[in-house]
Amino acid sequence: MAGREFELVDYAHTWGEHKVFFKEPGEERLRSMPASWTDVEGPDPFLTVAAGRALFRVEDLVSLAAGLRELKAKRRKANSAASVRRITP
Repeated sequence: MAGREFELVDYAHTWGEHKVFFKEPGEERLRSMPASWTDVEGPDPFLTVAAGRALFRVEDLVSLAAGLRELKAKRRKANSAASVRRITP
């Protein structure tokens, strides 16, 4: 879809992200995609300021760390449950 232009029908916040709604020429079906995949929001301020010097946003790294902690805790819980042996008389 790169380089193609579509008529913007709507721009809304749905399912936790901003989306654009559009129709392809000659079709009646309404389609959508994340607004971040388009130029409707303009250039990303972080990417503009970082100018290639920062690969990750701080909030994305914090979110990743939280997810890894959660995964580690689940794995630890599963391993501790698997290591308990049944004692038979």
